[in-house]
Amino acid sequence: MATKSAKKDNKGLSKKQLQHFEKRLLEERRRVLKELGQYDEAFGATPQSADGGLSSYSFHMADQGTDAMEREKAFLFASQEGRFLWHIDEALRRLYRSPETYGVCHSCGNLIGVERLDALPHARYCIECKQREEDGKK
Repeated sequence: MATKSAKKDNKGLSKKQLQHFEKRLLEERRRVLKELGQYDEAFGATPQSADGGLSSYSFHMADQGTDAMEREKAFLFASQEGRFLWHIDEALRRLYRSPETYGVCHSCGNLIGVERLDALPHARYCIECKQREEDGKK
């Protein structure tokens, strides 16, 4: 557990580092929104409508099963991307509202490593606290 003096010694991230992470978060946000747009198209289109057919029903039961499975996979991926978008937006809120808290672990209050933030700019926990959390789930 971190001591109070260790928390006080945190200098935080420099303005240049904060700008770098803002750029990374915004790039990730654009990518996720683009992905979600592709899923939206997948939900609206059926193979028959893409071919110009008038019926939205598959001609064969195996085709119906395949269509349902593909829609289910698309929904699963879209929901994962939606959760990821929420985490990105939360990180951007921290960055804009109180930049001194961005890059600070929500659990122990120590700084999150720059390498970790570069890999996961939306990270809320330092690697040690995240590892403890994941170990506790096992």
